[in-house]
Amino acid sequence: MNIVVIDDDRLVAMSLKTILENTGDILVAATGHSGADAIALYDEHRPDVILMDIRMEGMTGIEAGRIILERHPDAKILYLTTFSDDEYIINALNMGAKGYILKQDFEGIAPALTAVMRGQTVFGEKIIGKLPELMKTPEPYDYDAHGITDKEREILELVAAGRSNREIATELFLSEGTVRNYLSTLLEKLNLRDRTQLAVYYYTEIRR
Repeated sequence: MNIVVIDDDRLVAMSLKTILENTGDILVAATGHSGADAIALYDEHRPDVILMDIRMEGMTGIEAGRIILERHPDAKILYLTTFSDDEYIINALNMGAKGYILKQDFEGIAPALTAVMRGQTVFGEKIIGKLPELMKTPEPYDYDAHGITDKEREILELVAAGRSNREIATELFLSEGTVRNYLSTLLEKLNLRDRTQLAVYYYTEIRR
């Protein structure tokens, strides 16, 4: 199995190369230390798997991974990091990474690489424990329960997008007076004071 190792800590990158090549099953074709290195080295070597750190100066591993996958949709990316931040895990999942393991799980790196090369998705033990909560899909907002009509919903979304009453009126083929009436009704239904509160409500309660 040919891999590329990317870690902004040069000592860590070289240590990983030594440890992984000692397994006898893995050849580290190249090591790099930045997101730019990751993109260039993937283009050059087309490894079976790229093992990549996430937090790197200039360009994160997530950003580099997105570019790699845009160029090579079949790329297999395994993230190795000291961070188990929820945002990183979600981003890695959403972008199509094949795995996300912590550096603390050192003995599991080689088996994880093998599993990823075979098409499996791999997550470290601590990550697996987070997945059920992270993958929960929020319940969709129940407009009917709040008595919000389809037209009021359209206006609410446009207010949240920063549109003025005049712009909303033009877009929905209404008069500005009608838009103001809809807004007053919305504010009353949701017990809010003004359009700023309405926009905040939209992003905190509806688009969670």
